[in-house]
Amino acid sequence: MKKKVLACALLVYGLAAAGSMTIYSEQQSQVNVRDVGRLLPTMVKEVRSVQDSYELQEWMKNTSDTISIAGMQHSQGGQTMYPGAVMLDMKGYNKILHLDRKQKKITVQSGATWRDIQNAVNPYGLSVQVMQSQNIFTVGGSLSVNVHGRDITYGSLIDTVDSFRLLRADGTVINVSRSENSELFPLVIGGYGLFGVILDVSLNLADDELYQLRTAQMDYDEYSDYFNGKVKSKSDVRMHIARLSVAPDTFLKEMYATDYVLYRDQSKREKYCKLREKEDIVLPKMMLGLSRYSDWGKNTLWETQRDYFMKKDGKLQTRNNVMRSDSAFMEYENGNKTELLQEYFVPFDNYAAYVDDLRALLEKEELNLLNISVRYVGHDEDAVLSYAKDDMFALVLLINQGRSKEDIKKTEKVVRKMIDVTLAHDGSYYLPYYQYPSQEQLEEAYPRAQEFFQAKRKYDPEERFQNLFYKRYGK
Repeated sequence: MKKKVLACALLVYGLAAAGSMTIYSEQQSQVNVRDVGRLLPTMVKEVRSVQDSYELQEWMKNTSDTISIAGMQHSQGGQTMYPGAVMLDMKGYNKILHLDRKQKKITVQSGATWRDIQNAVNPYGLSVQVMQSQNIFTVGGSLSVNVHGRDITYGSLIDTVDSFRLLRADGTVINVSRSENSELFPLVIGGYGLFGVILDVSLNLADDELYQLRTAQMDYDEYSDYFNGKVKSKSDVRMHIARLSVAPDTFLKEMYATDYVLYRDQSKREKYCKLREKEDIVLPKMMLGLSRYSDWGKNTLWETQRDYFMKKDGKLQTRNNVMRSDSAFMEYENGNKTELLQEYFVPFDNYAAYVDDLRALLEKEELNLLNISVRYVGHDEDAVLSYAKDDMFALVLLINQGRSKEDIKKTEKVVRKMIDVTLAHDGSYYLPYYQYPSQEQLEEAYPRAQEFFQAKRKYDPEERFQNLFYKRYGK
């Protein structure tokens, strides 16, 4: 009897030990990943590098794994990752497949960056229509968040997409355009990787034009009139960006704006068309560093930036070079802190009153605000999760914050207040950033949010494609 009890005990112990070893082995094989915000470290099952669509398709047919999709991972709210999922790293799937110079179209794999496209099209006098201010991002990632940029002609990225191929959870590949599988077109673009893997994308191109820079300084309450009178109503103004002061001496009061005006003599474009390589970032990186820690640094950075851009008034620059801004000076490594973006959209006519209310709020709150750039986004509700329900000004805020739970809660409190101010002015906010907004704020800013989440479950009934954004808001 004792022998049987001992044998049973040894068997149970052995099974438990084997189970523990299996769990330990699985834990050891998992990978800890994070996006650029570094506030949501996540253990995924595997990071799988994608280089071939056929290989990916065969794997998809034979796996039941949960899947998340990543490019450069500059979304900051967990849109590229999910616990226990296989993360598809799309950066290696980056070939330029076809360039039609006559029709001004290009087809690329979704891991290609805007820099890759610029290198391919610049020799032929062509350019991207819409992209972010920097060219480091993948095309697939940019589609997934439906980006916008400095161009004031084409709207958001969805306006420039001709078609794309989409790999579904069952391993099938379909073509998606405004005429083929059209119901998926406005869901996948701005869909944060929740409907499948974007494979190859066909984009419409623009001409690479020569612009003359025009820079003006103004008070914030003059900006709407300036934009309506000297930018939006002028057919020769192609691109635009402005900055709103966060310096204590001129906090949310002083602005300067740069317009990119079509140069009268386009025959000179060739003289300026060589693609600009990296700029010297030592001084701007140092100035930005000083602004993180003192009011003096913020005042000095603002004055230096403003004077630098005012001196560029009248300079000539090609479209491709305007769209090659170097973001390396913003790279930031700190064990206790990180830098996050917020982006708010408000209608033209509400801009001055909105800035007044935002200033009144932020003068009472503790928030280390480093920069606000202002762009134009034309009315565009093609995407189901559209952020531009009117002609809007987009204010992009760069925030320095701590990484502790206490610091996250402090920032969440201020961000929710800023979003309330934005919503009170008929505005909205951009979704690729950290999960500070409440569920109620999401649904007020995006009235079609529930339609979007229901469509996700319709087209992906097993919910194979997952991310932390969907876990937070879509469930």
